[in-house]
Amino acid sequence: MTEYAAETRTRYGVLRGALKDGVASFLGVPYARAPVGPLRFRAPEPAEPWEGVRETTAFGPTAPKRPYAPPLAALLPDPEVAGDACLNLNVWAPWGAAPGPGEGGAAVGPGGGTAHGPGEGGRPVMVWIHGGSLIHGSSAVPVYDGTAFARDGVVLVSVNYRLGVEGFGVFPDAPGNLGLRDQIAALTWVRDTVAAFGGDPERVTVFGESAGAMSIAALLTSPLAKGLFRRAVLQSGPPSALPPGGAGRTTEAVAARLGVAATAEAFARVDRERLLAAQTEVTAKGSPLTGGHSFQIVVDGEVVPRDPVEALDAGASAELDLLMGTTSEEYRLWFVPGGLTDRIGHLAQRLVLWKAKVPARTARVYRAGRPGERPGEVLGAIATDRLLRLPLYRVADARRRAAARGGTYLYEFGWPSPVLDLRACHALELGFVFDTLDLPETRALTGPDAPQALATAMHAAWVAFARTGDPGWRPWDAARPVMTFGPGLPSLVEAPREAERRAWEG
Repeated sequence: MTEYAAETRTRYGVLRGALKDGVASFLGVPYARAPVGPLRFRAPEPAEPWEGVRETTAFGPTAPKRPYAPPLAALLPDPEVAGDACLNLNVWAPWGAAPGPGEGGAAVGPGGGTAHGPGEGGRPVMVWIHGGSLIHGSSAVPVYDGTAFARDGVVLVSVNYRLGVEGFGVFPDAPGNLGLRDQIAALTWVRDTVAAFGGDPERVTVFGESAGAMSIAALLTSPLAKGLFRRAVLQSGPPSALPPGGAGRTTEAVAARLGVAATAEAFARVDRERLLAAQTEVTAKGSPLTGGHSFQIVVDGEVVPRDPVEALDAGASAELDLLMGTTSEEYRLWFVPGGLTDRIGHLAQRLVLWKAKVPARTARVYRAGRPGERPGEVLGAIATDRLLRLPLYRVADARRRAAARGGTYLYEFGWPSPVLDLRACHALELGFVFDTLDLPETRALTGPDAPQALATAMHAAWVAFARTGDPGWRPWDAARPVMTFGPGLPSLVEAPREAERRAWEG
């Protein structure tokens, strides 16, 4: 298949990307200046204009990070692209026809040559914020290829942002939540620039998974993100933030490991590889479900003025459309590959539940409803609900009580992967949402025989939500409808596992 070039003029300069089968891709586009030198540990500054034509056919540098440790490294590909200019993004967009035989040159103009602006038929825009516990991941992960979204009429933007201590360290001499500030800078770039790619800045949907969804939950409550998006999708990530004292413990632990003061000035003098090594050592045993040191969003009084849970309960972003959900067995990505599920016996289960202050009556309901499951599996189901499923239900219930103007929709992904007996684990839905089941990087988690029909349905629901605010099923109401994607065909289920949910009440 012959590939052509696509060009567009932005307020910063001309971009030249690749064009294939009616989809243009512009990769590694800077939305802010490189966060190095005096800009390290500082809020992002807008990208600088350039002269001439900027080539954008390869992914830009990824934020400083280390790969996942085994065995997750084989399941979650996490490419690294060297370079300092990590505040970049990628755009996939429907594009005009390629030049005819003998014409040469570049196809200019999105969607048939018209740079659809606001009110002029611009296309819906989706902005992807990747996950990775705020220390891993990037927009260069192949699973996140935006071609299928552009094929179906959406302008897809994927974003890199600072990670780990450089993005979410807590310092007395630096702004908080630098990674969130990067995301806001990227969304500001989208508002100001996406019309050059045929997108409508008034129809932006921000979506993300895991730490990306947690970031979006914070953005829903941030005055600095007000007006930058119209809809949001939270995949397997709840609203969560800590006060500075709690969020700063990981920064302090890294500082102690390095033997320096817990200040941005001191950290800026540390070699980056040494900093990454210390960060990795401190966070090595942490996970969303088992605890330990991890980087968290901080209630900083500016980007995140208050706890996102409280803010959403009080009606923050009630005017926006919201789609939220989890996988059925989130915990299995963390518990199963390393054998934790097998190592947890009845005594260890009870000890963990006691430390986590899970009511005994709640645990009894889970045990009674799962008689064939091992203690580790029951513990994982409890952890999945407490940390992921129930917080999203709480948001949905608060919006229903407040008669939110925006629509509220819930989903659950339940197709079981045969790989390592992971079943419907955390992150499994990503290849279905992006419709990238044919990629080897997706198959690392799904295996070779994942159902394309399910991916087609799930991807179509996300596209429909971006277009209209309605993914195609009944919004949240007193009957608690949840669209379940697998096993089998998608189906609407009212109040799934209601006995377990009710076990947390009272």
